Amino acid sequence: MKKVFILLVAMGLCSSLLAQQPVTAAADSTAKAKITFETLSHDFGTIDKGGDGNCVFNFKNEGAVALVLSQVRASCGCTTPMWPKEPIMPGQSGEIKVHYDTNRIGAFSKTITVNSNAENSTVVLRISGVVKQNAE
Repeated sequence: MKKVFILLVAMGLCSSLLAQQPVTAAADSTAKAKITFETLSHDFGTIDKGGDGNCVFNFKNEGAVALVLSQVRASCGCTTPMWPKEPIMPGQSGEIKVHYDTNRIGAFSKTITVNSNAENSTVVLRISGVVKQNAE
């Protein structure tokens, strides 16, 4: 009985020691990236069918660590975003280029969702406008 008791105490001591995780500087760090956009929306106004459907959203990393954009997705296939794949260092700027297919007649309002490692990890950008038929 004494051996079983000693074995249980030893196992409990070992498991509690193994459960301890070393504290690292990264775990204690509260430093984060922070993405700040110049504007969150772009209104194309009225544009002709087949017209220029491009716009740019400029942003800056105002945080203390590198900013990584993990995913940028549009609300539909008629909108195509392009974004930097490399990390944006603190104090540096970047841009997200957005193209809307202006071969679709009528009013539009689309969103582009930006996911990153920033403290504001999800940001929603918006584009809107009206595409009119060309006068022939």
